[in-house]
Amino acid sequence: MKLIYEKSKAGRRASSLPQPGLPRAEVPEELRRSSPPRLPEISEPELVRHFTALADRTFGVDTGFYPLGSCTMKHNPRVNERVVGLPGFRDLHPLQEEDASQGALELMWRLQVILAEVVGLPAVSLQPAAGSQGELTGLLLMRAYFSDRGEGQHRREIVIPDTAHGTNPASVTMAGYEAVGVKTDSRGNVDLDDLREKVGPQTAGLMLTNPSTLGLFDEGIEEITKIFHEAGALMYYDGANLNAICGIARPGDFGFDIVHFNLHKTFSQPHGGGGPGGGPIAVRERLEPFLPVPAVVRDGDTFRLDYERPKTIGKVRGFCGPFGVFVRSYAYIRSYGPALKEMSEVAVLNANYLLARLRDAYELPFDRHCMHEFVLSGRRLKREHGVTTLDVAKRLMDYRFHPPTIYFPLIVPEALMIEPTETEPKETLDAFADAMLAIAREAAEQPELLKEAPHVRQLEAQTGV
Repeated sequence: MKLIYEKSKAGRRASSLPQPGLPRAEVPEELRRSSPPRLPEISEPELVRHFTALADRTFGVDTGFYPLGSCTMKHNPRVNERVVGLPGFRDLHPLQEEDASQGALELMWRLQVILAEVVGLPAVSLQPAAGSQGELTGLLLMRAYFSDRGEGQHRREIVIPDTAHGTNPASVTMAGYEAVGVKTDSRGNVDLDDLREKVGPQTAGLMLTNPSTLGLFDEGIEEITKIFHEAGALMYYDGANLNAICGIARPGDFGFDIVHFNLHKTFSQPHGGGGPGGGPIAVRERLEPFLPVPAVVRDGDTFRLDYERPKTIGKVRGFCGPFGVFVRSYAYIRSYGPALKEMSEVAVLNANYLLARLRDAYELPFDRHCMHEFVLSGRRLKREHGVTTLDVAKRLMDYRFHPPTIYFPLIVPEALMIEPTETEPKETLDAFADAMLAIAREAAEQPELLKEAPHVRQLEAQTGV
């Protein structure tokens, strides 16, 4: 496929504009271009064909199975898009007067109430625009909280497990804290002995994903909470894996003080390609005064934005947050209603089914039932046949499957991190498992086939299929 610049021919245009009959604007000499911009010159039919061809090559949840571990790329119901496209939502201006925005404000307030109930914490801010920004916001809340208590100068460390998402240490650094690593034990849990040595009066908090990126629920969560709370530190819950426990268990009940949600994961958003996303946070009562402003509050039968929060950390995003994301997530949650926990139950069932089918063909680092995702290792294939996890991922493309997350978490050599989500039927899971098993056999019998993969795109380029 040629680049659009390779198709360009001087003088061709995809459109033409009428001459306005107005004098040319005077542009200051220092702002004028010395040469025209390098833009492709191409006719409209060729332009349309170019972008259509690119779209045909795009892989997403609407074109096939997308088992990215820790990313929760699941089906996004079309009713969500219909609802967010309603004129009252679609055409709303962020500076609209409150009395003309009551429907939107009520939706945000009700979403806050739902999210608070889901995680068992009383106060919610919808403002952060992504999970990573939710992390940073939560850490800034920690700073404000300890500063208000006069402890900000000596509580400078945040403990992070070695299975953490990469955004955790980045957020810690951005918030001005020092990241302290803690190891994983032989069961895939946080190593409690190592943890006790790392926690003290210098500790501000813990950032933990539970279930972890290994797809395992930490068996020592109650002891972990005790260790941090006895040290006067706070517990932060990375909500990237909330899809495993939503409606079943609540992080607030485990002892977490701050939780961020990934609305674009747990509650369905078309987030491929970098957006849109939503990363609301929920907190305990003692942290509520520090939440970002404005807060969406209810006064009787009306709703308003409250800026009068003297201890607030301020705004972390323009206006009130990604409103379209709120509408989609609210529609998704209300469509499930009280049966929301079935989402998590089926996700866990699907993951354990796949794990049972694949565990003998690939190495299983931690021999336990998984939650919504699981991690295998291709270490045996590499040792015995010289085939790497990358080779397995490339070969999967020949079977028309998007590869899972590979080489993460870092503590598992040749890692394959697989999350089927609740939206895939058994037939799809079986087809994926069959492909993975076939690839394991090919690794033993035809290793070069994997090393030279993928073959599909080359064939399509040659045949024009």
